[in-house]
Amino acid sequence: ENHDDVEASIYLAGVLIQEMMWQRSAKSLLLAGPPKICEALKAAYSEGGAYEFEIKSMPNVCGTPTEPFQVRIVKPEELPAHKDSPQVCGKDASGCRLAFDLGKSDIKTVAVKDNEVLYSKETEWDVTNPDPDYHYEAIVGALKKAKEVLPKIDAVGGSATGTVSADNEATWCDIFPNVPPDVYKAKVVDIFKRMAKEVAGDVPLKVINDGEVTALAAVQKIGKGNVMGISMGSSEGGGYANADGNLMGWINEMCYMKLDLNPEAPTEPWSKGCHRGLSHMYLGQRGATKLAAKAGVKVPENCVYPHPDMCTMKHEIHAECLKLIQKAMADPEQEPKVRKIYITIGVYLGYALAQYCEFYDIEHVMILGRVSKGKG
Repeated sequence: ENHDDVEASIYLAGVLIQEMMWQRSAKSLLLAGPPKICEALKAAYSEGGAYEFEIKSMPNVCGTPTEPFQVRIVKPEELPAHKDSPQVCGKDASGCRLAFDLGKSDIKTVAVKDNEVLYSKETEWDVTNPDPDYHYEAIVGALKKAKEVLPKIDAVGGSATGTVSADNEATWCDIFPNVPPDVYKAKVVDIFKRMAKEVAGDVPLKVINDGEVTALAAVQKIGKGNVMGISMGSSEGGGYANADGNLMGWINEMCYMKLDLNPEAPTEPWSKGCHRGLSHMYLGQRGATKLAAKAGVKVPENCVYPHPDMCTMKHEIHAECLKLIQKAMADPEQEPKVRKIYITIGVYLGYALAQYCEFYDIEHVMILGRVSKGKG
């Protein structure tokens, strides 16, 4: 701790702790090691510190919003043993089933009968709307349209960003970022149960994190474990299945992990300016749209990053900009320059996977999401 480069050790330790929190969640932080480094990290993970966003987010993520995040310095022998809680998810799609995926740009709904997809649609919505009734009606409306092709409903399955409890409660979902905390508790926590009951009655319901669905899709597609699924959509969604093909009980909120340590890296609206270089700006559609003008794509003035319209939580402008990028990729004259966007994102992805391998035993990767679609 007396080395000239101790500040670098403190910085990197802080980043790695941040990454582990967004992999697994945390109600508290126990530190053991050189006193100077531990004290510096304790200050960083306290109110007013570099990771204030994490300590204020984690109680919500864990479903304990009234319990303050605790940081303690302990002896090495006081650290608890490592423990995971693998979860087995069913992969059968027999009978008549409704499914939904709540993304930051749209609501995806699917109707399946005996493993055959009869209906699939994407319905755009505004996740920044502060009215939970707007969200409820949008999701129920989309599910009712999907329901029309089925003679009955045997089960409902769904996915959403953030933390979903074992009892299908929306513990902390950042697709409702502007709903006030008291209203969230009253009208959002049980939203999945209420909407499933209205659409399908008393049938089995299972909702999990959207990244976890990506991991399960990878297990089914590849037929092996130690799989990471990455969805490059409105942001980066991710999930991981172990050697047995089971989920780990982690939150895998990869969009909040720091991929770029450059102190001048871009910030984003979700961490409210607390961080730079988070995955939001690299492995989702914003990773592409922030480069559109530089690659010569003809976009409206307000789509030239960092125009203020490009720096809000709203995703619609980025979805439209991505369509212009994909259109330009289909033009032989523009393609040589526009393809550099996808080469750059490929570099982002390569470094991200190397970083993820520090904590995940990855043998296979499956990439999904609108950024990976088209010629690019």
